[in-house]
Amino acid sequence: MNLTLTEKIIYSHLEGNTDTKQTPIPPGTRISIKIDQTLTQDATGTMAYLQFEGMGKDRVQTELSVSYVDHNMLQEDYKNADDHRYLQSAAARYGLWFSRPGNGICHQTHLENFGIPGKTLLGSDSHTPTGGGLGMLAIGAGGLDVALAMAGAPFNLFMPKIYGVHLTGRLMPGISAKDIILEVLRRETVKGGAGAVYEYFGEGAASLSVTERATITNMGAELGATSSLFPSDSVTRSFLASMGREFVWRELAADEGCRYDKIISIDISALRPLAACPHSPDNIRPVEALAGLAVDQVVIGSCTNSSLADLAAVAALVKGQTVHPRVSAGIVCGSRAVMLAAEESGILHELTRAGFRLLDSACGPCIGMGFAPPSAGVSLRTFNRNFKGRSGTADAEVYLVSPETAAAAAIAGCFVLNSAAVDGKPLCRQPLPRQLPVTGNSFFIPPLPPEEAVNVSIQRGPNIKPCPQFTAAPADFLLETLIKTGDNISTDDIMPAGAKVLPLRSNIPEIAKYVFAPVDSGFYARASAAKSGCIIGGANYGQGSSREHAALAPAYLGVKAVIVKSFARIHKANLINYGILPFTFADDAGYDGIKQGDPLVFSGIRAFLQSDAPVFSVTNKRAGKSYTLRLEADGEERRILLAGGRIALMRDGF
Repeated sequence: MNLTLTEKIIYSHLEGNTDTKQTPIPPGTRISIKIDQTLTQDATGTMAYLQFEGMGKDRVQTELSVSYVDHNMLQEDYKNADDHRYLQSAAARYGLWFSRPGNGICHQTHLENFGIPGKTLLGSDSHTPTGGGLGMLAIGAGGLDVALAMAGAPFNLFMPKIYGVHLTGRLMPGISAKDIILEVLRRETVKGGAGAVYEYFGEGAASLSVTERATITNMGAELGATSSLFPSDSVTRSFLASMGREFVWRELAADEGCRYDKIISIDISALRPLAACPHSPDNIRPVEALAGLAVDQVVIGSCTNSSLADLAAVAALVKGQTVHPRVSAGIVCGSRAVMLAAEESGILHELTRAGFRLLDSACGPCIGMGFAPPSAGVSLRTFNRNFKGRSGTADAEVYLVSPETAAAAAIAGCFVLNSAAVDGKPLCRQPLPRQLPVTGNSFFIPPLPPEEAVNVSIQRGPNIKPCPQFTAAPADFLLETLIKTGDNISTDDIMPAGAKVLPLRSNIPEIAKYVFAPVDSGFYARASAAKSGCIIGGANYGQGSSREHAALAPAYLGVKAVIVKSFARIHKANLINYGILPFTFADDAGYDGIKQGDPLVFSGIRAFLQSDAPVFSVTNKRAGKSYTLRLEADGEERRILLAGGRIALMRDGF
């Protein structure tokens, strides 16, 4: 049987005795896979480690687990600093690597230091698929799922569809990997990858560097995909050698003649510069259609485009020039290694001389933690998301572009047609001849030996509170409709990030006050008064970040059910983990017939969950009508919902 690369990795990591030698596993089949590596970042990690502590394990059970600090780094007061101290002590106690603040963004740093072709990686961040640029099967998940993986449990998912992306040709001057993924998003939309893995192949794929590949797999998260990945080839080997890790390389590729569920063909030599316009990563327009639009801010970096090659391309474009007086420009190096290499090669000098501000090696502006645009400002960012308000400025217009497009706009003060030339000569990215400096992991703290780790005392600040406990579902519900939303509601809309809210990630009672704050400032008061309720939503509900707080905080406020047209994968899994019923409407009549404030009757919920019935009827007491709902959940997920969540299931032995 000829296999895709995705199938090869999944089948080699399957739990149980599933025989895949003759018959492939159909998409949608529930599977469990062994997880080799995990990563967390500090905004999701504190809750993940609080949950891990309650599982009774003395040490993580994975081959490797890393705790990164790259989100909450402003340290306006004690909260973030206390979280960092807790994370470092938890890593020492339980056998994890700890990446100190300033070491870099988890995805870029993990790619450089720990990524291994053919391994599985589960991360409590939706952009974990960045590791697919190295040929890993890297998947984003909620913090509780990552905690379970650290405890040795397999990761449960549905066998994905596998979409082949056939890249032909080579990138032309001024075109980058960012334009490739923007073209995929233009074709596929933010909902197109639900339940799928995108697997890239062809001569065009082979021509891309590992960091270019990682840009594409990183932004595959915006497709709603489970993951994205490239083969492991000679390019992969060279990258690993440049990081002093060639010994982990192995060649991996799909078999000739393997079958994909769909093939997308892109001639990358025909691409033109593209931009994702406000306020969605799939709102794609050619840059030439935006030429002349004035720009107020440019930021180059984030986990999507912060490699040495990205910075080198920008430095070449701005050499001898100065950032336009109207533009505020910033640079984010993806890792400490990138920063050191950029310093040693003169790239940082060229960028700062041109007027770019050097920002911390962290997520920062991408999640609204500093460097926000001005009111109603136009911001060009090489980031992966441009949801409304995510930048920290509610009325900002954020565009997602390549480093070349961003650099040209920084100098001109507006979108320009030609970002492909410097002094009239075509600019074409070339493989960097020098290797990144191998820093000796000086900003990593390695795991302690077990005999030392058991004596570590975990340090907790006053803002760190235990994870709330939930109880079993009752036989019947009467729930008030607390809010009704439209399509493409993101986890940023449900549980915002930013400098004000992120420091509360360890304190659910406090962070719960901000649920739906960007959408409806009255939600918290209504939910608190009602004590229990439900949420009505449109298509692709819960897209974006993996943050489990978008499920955990509503559960704390008494939300028992979310009824929508369709879910994003990670958010649905998080809802189940915290005992919230994730229903979908069987047709539009239900969505159209329910209004905010309507009381909904859920009769016989326990009996329904104990059966395998796929549909359930809910009654709107105000309208006197009933609507058919669907629950796509297998037996294990129904057991979790019956118990009131996964932690309750483990605690009470359901």
